[in-house]
Amino acid sequence: MIDLIFLEDDPVLGAELAEFLGEIGYSVTFVASLAEFERAFVPGHHRLAVIDVGLPDGSGLALIQRLRQAGDSLGIVVFSARSTTPDKIEGLGIGADHYLGKGCDLAELTATLEALCRRLQLSGQAVSWRLELGPRRLQVPNGPTIALSQQDLLVLHCLMENPGQSISRKQIIQALGGDYLSYDQRRLDTQMRRLRRKVLEASAQELPVNTLRNSGYCFYAEAQVQA
Repeated sequence: MIDLIFLEDDPVLGAELAEFLGEIGYSVTFVASLAEFERAFVPGHHRLAVIDVGLPDGSGLALIQRLRQAGDSLGIVVFSARSTTPDKIEGLGIGADHYLGKGCDLAELTATLEALCRRLQLSGQAVSWRLELGPRRLQVPNGPTIALSQQDLLVLHCLMENPGQSISRKQIIQALGGDYLSYDQRRLDTQMRRLRRKVLEASAQELPVNTLRNSGYCFYAEAQVQA
């Protein structure tokens, strides 16, 4: 796993995002202040940092500036509610690799971190969820193989072919062979609940699919699709 340090002073948001980052394959150190960051950060061990700007004991931008002046090569993503164009220009100018607003989709955060890992040539030991089309089954990482219905297979195929991306309801309904304009979307919600419950009951693991408000769904873990 790639070691990531996450600095966020909101305890609820921080805990939720730390859990999410762990679910998508990072080893996360979660801290809530500059003082905690200074105590927890280990140069060379932590390879990525996700940093908020407005903190109770100082500025995240000043922290980034200090890290860059010290010559640390870790990848830095700002994740802040302060996300106007001038804010982003200042953050990138100081040394952040990427600057994201807190209103972004988690899929965008996932893709940003993956792109940064590729650029920095970081590699982890991420274990993939594997969808086998022919046998119509889902292989859970370090877990059982789960038999799928045809409908479940079509939904997962649509999502797992594009991990980390937002897949609209329209795309999924069309993959199911339905007419988006006449399709009762409550059927899709019901199917997703049943699929999540099936995976949880069979493997004791959560299916890594986020519901994106007014948009669709995102499969946010490492994924493989096999014929």
